[in-house]
Amino acid sequence: MWSRLIRLIGEDGLEKLVGKRVLVVGVGGVGGYIVEMLARCGIGTLGIMDFDRVDKSNINRQIIALNSDIGEYKTDMFKNRILDINPDCNVIDIKERFDAHSADILDKKWDYVVDAIDSFEDKVLLICLARQKGLNIISAMGAGNRFELCDFEITDIYKTSYDALAKKLRKTLKEKGIDRLDVCYTKQPPLTVKEGVGSVSYVVAQCGIKIAGYVVNKLLEIK
Repeated sequence: MWSRLIRLIGEDGLEKLVGKRVLVVGVGGVGGYIVEMLARCGIGTLGIMDFDRVDKSNINRQIIALNSDIGEYKTDMFKNRILDINPDCNVIDIKERFDAHSADILDKKWDYVVDAIDSFEDKVLLICLARQKGLNIISAMGAGNRFELCDFEITDIYKTSYDALAKKLRKTLKEKGIDRLDVCYTKQPPLTVKEGVGSVSYVVAQCGIKIAGYVVNKLLEIK
C-alpha cells in the first residue's frame, strides 16, 4: 500500500514515519484534512483530540462530515477512517476539549503537535505548554471568510501580516515570553460577512494539506 510513497522517500523514510507520534488537536475543517494526509503518509501513531460531534453545518467543509454521521463524535469517525486507511496505525482517540483539565495529554511523547483549535484561549494554552515542554508545534491561523484560492505559507508568527488571528496571537505570545512559533497563514484578506464565519471546503483543505506536508517533511528530518 505504500509503494508510491516509498518511491519518493525510500524504505528508510517510511520506517521513520511509521515510528513517529503526532497529536492533532482539533479535527474540524483544517484539522480533519491534516489527519487525513498524515494517515495516508503512514504516520505510526496519531493522536486525535476533539470533544465535538458531527453537525449538519460541518458538511460543506469537513472531510469527516456526512449526513449518515450526524451526531457521532468526530474522533470516533476519524478513528474508523484512519484504521480503514491504515489498519496498522495506533490511533489515540481523545474525546476532550483541550484546556487546563486535559492538558496532561502533552505529557505523552509526541514528535509533533498540531494546533487546529478554534478557541483562542485554548490555542494559547496549547502553544505555551507545548513550548514549555520542548515539543515541536505548528499552529493554523485563519482560514474562514475566504472564498478565492489562497496562498498559504509556513512562517514564524512574528513575520505574519494581514491576519487578524495572527495579530492577536502575536501580541499575546509576546506578553507570555514565547519568542517564536511556526504557523500556517495566508495574506489573502478575509471577506466581510453579515454574521459569524463563512467557510468553504477547498480553502480549509489547502491550509490543512500545507500543514500536513510541512509536518511530514519535518518528521523525516528528526532523528
